[in-house]
Amino acid sequence: MAGGLTKYRHLGRKSSARNALLRGLVTSLVQHEHIQTTYAKAKEAQRLAEKLITLAKRDNEPSRRSAQGILYTPHLHLGKLFGPLKERYMNREGGYTRVVRTEPMNTFDQAESAILEFVDGARDSRFMLTAKAVARDRLIGQEHTELTRTNMEKVTKNRGEEEFEAMVRRYMVKNINSGEAESSQQGPKSDVDMKQVD
Repeated sequence: MAGGLTKYRHLGRKSSARNALLRGLVTSLVQHEHIQTTYAKAKEAQRLAEKLITLAKRDNEPSRRSAQGILYTPHLHLGKLFGPLKERYMNREGGYTRVVRTEPMNTFDQAESAILEFVDGARDSRFMLTAKAVARDRLIGQEHTELTRTNMEKVTKNRGEEEFEAMVRRYMVKNINSGEAESSQQGPKSDVDMKQVD
């Protein structure tokens, strides 16, 4: 169909292979809550993952059967989908997943890579990056930027201040320890080095 509007990405596959690929990606996402793939595949799998969480929130017999049809290993992952994931997103209206662009994984074709992850999950990248930024600001005694303050409000909205502060403290300790390790590896300057400086 020349000049037609594409409603979805074909991903260079026929429909059965495309559906199998997306089912595999979404099954891995439910299992690990964080997957890395190409940007196009991540955006298409995001649509199916959002639909899966909506089915879990309905939690009736037809939605369970539909979720069983999407997941490759429903006997392993239905409990997680209709348990912790459903409870996590019960009060959220939408936007259960996030796609974050990354550096290309494959050096041969340089395809755009991305991370597909559940929001507010154990491996939430925005949560970790915001905690790192806050830890850095506290270590150097600098005020937080407007973006950091906005991200702090977003990430602590559903996960709470205690978990965020624990991660900030962990990053501060890690930065302090890595700074001590670098200074001990360099060691004190010898007398010869000091004479060359003079």
